[in-house]
Amino acid sequence: MEKAKISASQLFILMVLFELGSALLVPLAIDAKQDAWLAIMLGMLASFVLLLVYHRLYLYYPDILPTEYMRKILGKVLGSILAFIYILYFMYDASRVLRDFGEMLLTFAYPDTPLFIANALLILVIIYTVRKGIEVIARSGELFFIFMYVLAIAGFILIVSSGLIDFKNLQPILENGLLPILKVVFTQTLYFPFTEVIVITMILPYLNNPKKAKVTMLCATGLSGINLVITMLINISVLGVTLTERSQFPLLSTVESIQVADFLERLDVFFMLALMTTIFFKICLLFYAAVIGAANLFHVKSPSRLSYPFGLIILFLSITIASNIQEHNYEGLKMAMFVVHIPLVAIVPVLLFLIAFIKNRKKQKV
Repeated sequence: MEKAKISASQLFILMVLFELGSALLVPLAIDAKQDAWLAIMLGMLASFVLLLVYHRLYLYYPDILPTEYMRKILGKVLGSILAFIYILYFMYDASRVLRDFGEMLLTFAYPDTPLFIANALLILVIIYTVRKGIEVIARSGELFFIFMYVLAIAGFILIVSSGLIDFKNLQPILENGLLPILKVVFTQTLYFPFTEVIVITMILPYLNNPKKAKVTMLCATGLSGINLVITMLINISVLGVTLTERSQFPLLSTVESIQVADFLERLDVFFMLALMTTIFFKICLLFYAAVIGAANLFHVKSPSRLSYPFGLIILFLSITIASNIQEHNYEGLKMAMFVVHIPLVAIVPVLLFLIAFIKNRKKQKV
């Protein structure tokens, strides 16, 4: 671990930026049709249970990284294998988000630019930021957080002013009952984006006031969940269910629809900047977690040495991960959800918690 400390407010900001990340881009929970906002809200509430599991593991081992306490809980061999799997998971997730960024940029701004160039430019900036350490990432987050929310509030006012919202698109609520919504919750929204925040467990040991960890984690997830609910309500109200479902990036399609007083239009560039901000910090945190996790596991004294090789791996993985955007989205929301996300953000942490709970209880008795 590097010798660094971050405050609870910085952790809060990083978590919000991370959870908004690429979730603002995609038609999140659209399988629930006009009830997508409800599926997001229930996913947020359900994620609190897993966040409490992550927090409890942190309380058992407050001064060491998860890649280290996995070895204490499961033993050196099993723990090292699991730690290595999580490092690969963080890199895989970072490559997926980087691909989201590249596809967005090419679709809306630079259609003739190769995907490799777009992704390479961002990963170079991320490598530089990660090499500077978690304190620099956290301070940068504080600056960009304000910028992003100014744009978000301005966008909300403009969408309302332009008269685009039609609440009839949100009706009927619970048309097919609660079961389809719960299916979306437990197969999608619980894991993406809310419990993806398991990456934050790699940063919790840097927190200068451990007592504030639980409240900070729950409040950050609550705020990002409310933001995503409002975003989905606006997308469906403006575009309707069918267009939201068909759109690759519904929020940008919504913003493109803004037209106030016949002169204020084509504002998508400003909101692309906001989306690029959240995506940047999401990749930064995943990248940083992979770097310090690998340095801890393989006893590398200078974690920054791993930045360039890890950056190259993430870059090339982002290009080769899928042949087109449709395949990329299908893999992310369907295949990877069951093969990667559910086991690593839900099943494994719960098992680790149960084993740690039993071990600590035995110690207390002794």
